[in-house]
Amino acid sequence: MFRSAAPIFSTLMIVWLSVMLSGCTFIFQKGRRVDVEKISKLKNELSDLERAKADLEDRLKQEISDKDVQVQMAKNGLVITFVAEVLFDSGKAELKQPSLEMLNKVAQVLIDTVPDLSVGVEGHTDNQPIKYSGWKSNWELSSARALSVVHYLQDEKKIDPFRLAAIGHGEYKPVESNDTKIGQQKNRRVEIVILPQTTVKGR
Repeated sequence: MFRSAAPIFSTLMIVWLSVMLSGCTFIFQKGRRVDVEKISKLKNELSDLERAKADLEDRLKQEISDKDVQVQMAKNGLVITFVAEVLFDSGKAELKQPSLEMLNKVAQVLIDTVPDLSVGVEGHTDNQPIKYSGWKSNWELSSARALSVVHYLQDEKKIDPFRLAAIGHGEYKPVESNDTKIGQQKNRRVEIVILPQTTVKGR
């Protein structure tokens, strides 16, 4: 009896193992396919950002040399940083006429090189309290400046508003100490951030 049952048991074990192994293989391959898609998409987007960086560095060569603009890759995307005084008069949120040429150069890259990527505009200030300009706080000033850039990109350069967002950080994300005039100047800035997409469509 024992000898006759053994072949049957062995056969069942082989079938069960085959099913389990084939199931595991299918799941593993499916996961790998999704991962490959994500990696491929991220690589393409990184290439887009790298091309955009090269384009911006070429178009803004003089402004970068003058230290009015900085272009760098960061963990949140490709960041174009403007010294606030280049775009705005002190305490104001209306774009200065000479600054529009610089924004036009950035807009052209957004249109030509990265037409599908989202763009955040972030306003920053130093920690000096508002005294004479009429703003309630640095939050309002930084938000208004970010909105001015967003409205220009939408209204004048016809960039899809669904791509755009405006954020005011006020004095709360400094890049330098506010204890010196140089540090305060670096903290007064506007950043245009080109954001990479991090998801696969339909996933």
